[in-house]
Amino acid sequence: MLFNSLSFLVFFPTTVIIYFLLPLKRRWLWLLLASYVFYMSWNPIYILLILGSTFVDYYCGLSIERAANDKKRRYFLYLSFLINLGVLFTFKYLDFFIQSGNALATQLGSTVHAPLFNLLLPVGISFYTFQSMSYTIDVYNKKIPAERHLGLFALYVSFFPQLVAGPIERASTLLPQFRNLYKFDYKRVTNGLKLMTWGLFKKVVIADNIATLITPIFTTPTNYNGLPLLIATILFAFQILCDFSGYSDIAIGCAEVMGIKLMKNFDRPYFARSIPEFWTRWHISLSTWFRDYLYIPLGGNRVIAWRWYYNIFIVFLEWNLAWCQLDVCHMGCPSCFLYDEL
Repeated sequence: MLFNSLSFLVFFPTTVIIYFLLPLKRRWLWLLLASYVFYMSWNPIYILLILGSTFVDYYCGLSIERAANDKKRRYFLYLSFLINLGVLFTFKYLDFFIQSGNALATQLGSTVHAPLFNLLLPVGISFYTFQSMSYTIDVYNKKIPAERHLGLFALYVSFFPQLVAGPIERASTLLPQFRNLYKFDYKRVTNGLKLMTWGLFKKVVIADNIATLITPIFTTPTNYNGLPLLIATILFAFQILCDFSGYSDIAIGCAEVMGIKLMKNFDRPYFARSIPEFWTRWHISLSTWFRDYLYIPLGGNRVIAWRWYYNIFIVFLEWNLAWCQLDVCHMGCPSCFLYDEL
């Protein structure tokens, strides 16, 4: 179910009205059911992946907290990594590596090629995987206690406004909000609806219309040269920003209507005055995720020069893999066309 669909136009008001009519102790269950319906409207069978990630990290979180020593704690942390990243790799990157291996085999003169699995990429798999893993890491680092309430943890993993396109939330900020009673507040609800409207405008009016102009150029770039290619490149920069920031604004607005605050995901990135500042403004939730859970644990910039460059390379390689290949970057960008041609 897409935010800019007629089904969501029915789904969202219905969900919100019932949410405000229910007592606090029933709201989490209603939001969880609504989130599962939202996700299963795309492909029902893939709800098993969210359920699997939920049960694995719920179990690992409790096991880490109860473990008698650091060795056992690390075991359950690595178990969470292995299962979550294994599923992510299988659905997102397995065919890519098989295609790359087949291409290399062809260059070496081999006629033997491994078959592709052609698995349909689950919507939002990177987002809920990273969000669920961040919980396990935070429990391991003793930043938060393990969540005992399985239903609330399941809602944290699958909360529908940010399930498909983020922002990626931390358990320390999102989980406590599910325990709060938010009454209907006219000003807050209208502010959320305004943000949703602005997000829809950016997505439907700006990004989608730009896409119709530049997609033919990027599909057959050899048919164009000079000025059309330059204009298409500039327009693409605005398309990708309005497309993804529009989705984020809708998600943040949806949650705000219900009283739940999600983090800001884009902060006028094209006004940044330097590359480092740009990465603090663009897809903030993903950038900070890699900073906190990959860059800093690798040593950040507090290492010798070559290791620092290595850390930066690894982070940006992983960031690009997480961003592209039709999970986040679903608007058909040049990288996606390149991937399709490989």
